[in-house]
Amino acid sequence: MSEEKIIVGISQGDINGIGLEVIIKTFLDPQIFDICTPVLFGSYKTASFHRKALNIEDFSFNQIKDVSEINHKRANIINVYDEDITIELGKQTETGGKYAFLSLEAAAYALAQGKVDVLVTAPINKENIQSPDFKFPGHTEYLDDRFGNGNSLMFLVSDDLRVAVATGHIPVTRVAQELSPEKIQKKIQSLYKSLVEDFGIRKPKIAVLGLNPHAGDNGVIGDEEKNIIIPAINKAKEEGMLVYGPYPADGFFGNGAYKNFDAVLAMYHDQGLIPFKTIAFHDGVNFTAGLPVVRTSPDHGTAYDIAGKNLASEASFRKAIYTAIDIYKTRRLYSELTVNPLKINPMKRER
Repeated sequence: MSEEKIIVGISQGDINGIGLEVIIKTFLDPQIFDICTPVLFGSYKTASFHRKALNIEDFSFNQIKDVSEINHKRANIINVYDEDITIELGKQTETGGKYAFLSLEAAAYALAQGKVDVLVTAPINKENIQSPDFKFPGHTEYLDDRFGNGNSLMFLVSDDLRVAVATGHIPVTRVAQELSPEKIQKKIQSLYKSLVEDFGIRKPKIAVLGLNPHAGDNGVIGDEEKNIIIPAINKAKEEGMLVYGPYPADGFFGNGAYKNFDAVLAMYHDQGLIPFKTIAFHDGVNFTAGLPVVRTSPDHGTAYDIAGKNLASEASFRKAIYTAIDIYKTRRLYSELTVNPLKINPMKRER
């Protein structure tokens, strides 16, 4: 492996969505090869179909059989499958899910083997990817099962806003029963750890949102804040963390209070992701915190409605690559400084 350039493993996502479109558009700009070497796990035939559908002529992937053969000045592709498959742009099909999983499985295996440094995943359809081998609500849960210990965190990040969620891809009717002081406490700990080790923030400030409207109004509109959320916040404070709340979600984002914090912990998916995507849709990135590996993805889905129409923006996918690289480097630096604190400034030691 190159010691200077990060090797970015990429899964292609649903072949009928916009995944390959945003991947190809990202690598049309050769400047990106100055900082990373991409390796797409998929099929040259499938990628060529999308390239032709987009009428892009001045681009092609460099076909390789193993990461050891990569060209550091090109976008590389490893054929996970070679058969001819039916691509139906804009449609949810069983085939789309099957080959999305084959790509993801191969990319995750390469990550586990250390052949790629980070993983960036293109969007999947959470229904058609279901199979005996993939029984997860989404990427986050699959990767936690493969690499983690149950403490992974869905973490949406941008330049101006970072939002994590205490519960992920579950029905709203189950949110309250899934919450406990211990679970929220673990999520706060994972969030704090990530802010320090992955983003280089020495003493992060975290805001925690309430579950109910008006954060329960002191028990008038629900008691989850008093019985579950506040005890978790107090425990985190006892551990020395700067954690505040619970805040009512609507006013918190509406009045810009989020700007006073390094990150926000929402109680459920839409409570956190709706304001995040409203504020940072084009440069937002989904990062799976709490894993020993680095994985990011764009913050949008398969977008079947515009698939193959050359309308998809690659901005979020490109930002996902940059974010993965930044996190990888920050995490590596943190590890080096933890092992040898004197490396912070070896020429100027405190007396």
